[in-house]
Amino acid sequence: MITQNMYYTYRNLILVLLLGVVTISSSFAQTPEQLFQTGNSQYAQNNFEAAIVNYEKVLESGYASAAVYYNLANANYKLNRIAASVYNYEKALALKPNDKEIKNNLQFAQNMTIDAITPLPQNIFKKWYNQILGVFTIDGWATVTVVFILIFTLSFLIYFFNKGVGSKRIFFTVSFVALGLGVLSLALSFQAKSNENNREFAIVFSPEAEVKSEPNNSGEQTFVLHEGTKVRVLEEQGEWQLVQLADGKEGWMTKTVLKTL
Repeated sequence: MITQNMYYTYRNLILVLLLGVVTISSSFAQTPEQLFQTGNSQYAQNNFEAAIVNYEKVLESGYASAAVYYNLANANYKLNRIAASVYNYEKALALKPNDKEIKNNLQFAQNMTIDAITPLPQNIFKKWYNQILGVFTIDGWATVTVVFILIFTLSFLIYFFNKGVGSKRIFFTVSFVALGLGVLSLALSFQAKSNENNREFAIVFSPEAEVKSEPNNSGEQTFVLHEGTKVRVLEEQGEWQLVQLADGKEGWMTKTVLKTL
């Protein structure tokens, strides 16, 4: 028969054991930075599978950066996983749009895809506009806006309190230009945000995927896509998504073969 004293003794013993297990488990838990460095070490030793596991753990912990996506893409590229490498290079590029290494490696990965798609031609002004818009991310354009507004405010205050005619003219010009550039960068940040909201892209993850004329299995097959191809998602109906290629072709694909960026 278990007495009350024995009950409390067993209970306390169990609590101590549980606390010990939790303490030991937490001591072995790695921070995202440690997981990232472990992944890098494994990558350097050509242990790409293990590196991928650790990079993915970093992302699962809520820590996302261009470096993590880039290294994850590199590890997948080494294993000839086309779709995963393209996907993660795209994610890295979205966070660091002007990085030449990411762009070059993304191009290498895209060259491994089967589908050869020629983008629709753009007029030179639209091309320039898109290039300017892609110089910064949304947060980048917002930061530029804040900087120009600060320059405008400081220059205008100096202009207002300065008594020298020549210097007043200089600071007035600087404040006027800074205000104009601030308004322009603000407009570009809004445009970048609008583009992000209205443009949803995905990568084909199936080795071969049918594109249908209608959002159902009985629809006619219009063409076939292969892993690693990037598509724009225009519409969604149940388990089907209307996608558009860079050359303007459209069709319906099931969600199961796509991974949204």
